[in-house]
Amino acid sequence: MKKKNLSVKKKIHNFYYKKLEDPRIKNIYSKFKKTLSKYASKNFCVAVSGGADSLALSFLAKYYSYEKDKKIYFFIVDHKLRKNSTKEASLVKKKLKFFKINSEVITFKKVKKLSNLQSYARENRYELIIKACLNKKIDLVLTAHHSDDLLENFFIRLLRGSGLKGLSSFGNIKSKIKFDDKIFILRPLINVSKEDLIYISKNTFNFNINDSSNQDDKFLRVRVRKLISKLEKEGLTFDKFKISLNNLYKSNFAIDHFVKKNIKENSNYLSLNKSIIFNENFLNQPDEIVFRSFSEVIQKVGKRKSYARGVKVENLLKYLKFGKNYKKRTLSGCVIQKIQNSFIISAEN
Repeated sequence: MKKKNLSVKKKIHNFYYKKLEDPRIKNIYSKFKKTLSKYASKNFCVAVSGGADSLALSFLAKYYSYEKDKKIYFFIVDHKLRKNSTKEASLVKKKLKFFKINSEVITFKKVKKLSNLQSYARENRYELIIKACLNKKIDLVLTAHHSDDLLENFFIRLLRGSGLKGLSSFGNIKSKIKFDDKIFILRPLINVSKEDLIYISKNTFNFNINDSSNQDDKFLRVRVRKLISKLEKEGLTFDKFKISLNNLYKSNFAIDHFVKKNIKENSNYLSLNKSIIFNENFLNQPDEIVFRSFSEVIQKVGKRKSYARGVKVENLLKYLKFGKNYKKRTLSGCVIQKIQNSFIISAEN
């Protein structure tokens, strides 16, 4: 390597190490490293949006790669939902390269005009990242979700009528991506505030993309963010919220235990016709246990990306419990046949 290149490399290394002399950044990095040491596998990538939080994550991940001598991939998604998205993605790539972070821009092929653009963008962003991960044999995606996101998602799901599982699931540090069970999301900054991440971004790269939609009241997330701001003035803190959320986690974990037990003890796999038969005890459990057990089986047998809609599951369970006829029903790629006090589930042909 030429002396000039060595000098530049050393300068960049020193830049990262120098920033860790800041006590606030060092403290956040320590928590970040501890999480990675516990959950990270061989290969992982960073999902970069260009916002202050994802650039803070990029800085922390790059420092980690120097410290552990580890290769980390960085993916920037150009969703093409804003007029300047392609230019913004290109600019983020250029800025990261200046700090010796090689990144790859992956792009939406088709863009639909939908009412829920943020949800559409989020789902398609993950789908693109998954494809990139599979190509490079990566099984873990680092995202910059932080404590503010945790609060916002809780209230969004509460407003939409989510149950215990929905209210408590987002706070998991590591979870599966619904599109492919081989790829996991890791949220190493879920207990770090957005304010802290803005501080890191400002005091390291000193650059980020501002998304104007983050101030647009037509989006539910923006309205919820403003609601939380008002609740904070009434005494809501993240620490208080986390206590309540941890209690929900414990309750959800207990229910999951009995869901697995119900499926294991009250169902049998029939290899001859690749079906699952259930005895009458399967339906004689508390309602939430039955609902989750049934949803779990339907999702797996039907090989669906997500669970069937709650209303359809509830209606089908009523039929299995109280229905008088034995006509076959279908749901999410499954055929359900009632047989006296039991029933059989098999995949549709």
